[in-house]
Amino acid sequence: MKVLVDTSVWSLALRRNAPEAGPQVAELTELIREVRVQMLGAIRQELLSGIKIKAQFQNLRQHLRAFPDLEATSRDFETAAEFFNLCRGKGVQGSNNDFLICAIAANHKLPIFTTDNDFTLFRQHLPITLHLPRP
Repeated sequence: MKVLVDTSVWSLALRRNAPEAGPQVAELTELIREVRVQMLGAIRQELLSGIKIKAQFQNLRQHLRAFPDLEATSRDFETAAEFFNLCRGKGVQGSNNDFLICAIAANHKLPIFTTDNDFTLFRQHLPITLHLPRP
């Protein structure tokens, strides 16, 4: 089964001065080896945004091209809006991108691999599952 890998996990793996690879980076490495990583265009955009050095941008862009995007559909955007409204009504805030990730994950029955604690809150109200690193 594919796993939707959130920006937070990719960022841990891509840090140049990370002290050591933790369980999230080790799990991402295994998911890549198993060809189970699912990319979204919104996550790709977040990863590439803010890179000031053009060569670094081009290098990361080239590496990320190994992971094709799961295209978002009208149904995904509508579900994201429903999730936003539902969570907001329960006092839970989140970004439009986070709710789009939740919607795509729910619609495609994909677990989300993230270090962002907001998804733990979302999971209390939304039909999503979270992927955890294997022991």
